[in-house]
Amino acid sequence: MLFGKGVEISQRFNTFAPMSEDMTETQDESTERLDLYIEALVFAAQYALNLNELRKVLQETFGQSFSKDIVAKNIRQIQDKYGAEEHAIQLVEIAGGYLFMTKPQYHKIIGDFLKMTSKKKLTKAALETLSIVAYKQPIPKSEIESIRGVASDYSVQKLLEKELVEIVGRHEGPGRPLLYGTTIKFLDHFGLKNTKDLPKLKEITPVEDTIGLPTEEE
Repeated sequence: MLFGKGVEISQRFNTFAPMSEDMTETQDESTERLDLYIEALVFAAQYALNLNELRKVLQETFGQSFSKDIVAKNIRQIQDKYGAEEHAIQLVEIAGGYLFMTKPQYHKIIGDFLKMTSKKKLTKAALETLSIVAYKQPIPKSEIESIRGVASDYSVQKLLEKELVEIVGRHEGPGRPLLYGTTIKFLDHFGLKNTKDLPKLKEITPVEDTIGLPTEEE
């Protein structure tokens, strides 16, 4: 669960505001606390920033290049800083990039808040479909429907619109149906580094009478 966002990074760093003369004059002093600039960038971004993206915007701002090792070192400093007990958030690696997220002990209060404020939730049918895609990807829609026991066109379409799943190719079988898989946004949404971090099926407590929804929409 994300802690919060600031201003949006413009067009994935394709455009930037020009540097002022005052900014140029203080570059040497500013780069001594590079961790603060990285911290501000990660907080303001709308998605997980990877090392290359951080290096690109830092280079644009300060007019000099920064190695991956330098950026990574500063990221570790930020992680150590927010790893202390007095902070409720932490800097974590998600989907190959970095995001500020609340620490596990505060997930419940954030979850309660989101339940109170969320207006558009995934239906049970969509969640069921998403779970199947996550664990079986890449997977054709026909196999999703075979597992669920009902038509899944609506659920798949909604998940595509929410950018939680995407078309990843075509099956080699008859008709070459489309194959679906999860997206980086899916990883962001559920706080996962990659799909290997999904809970093992044996770790999930089964709930009776939830398999095979009678209708597509709820």
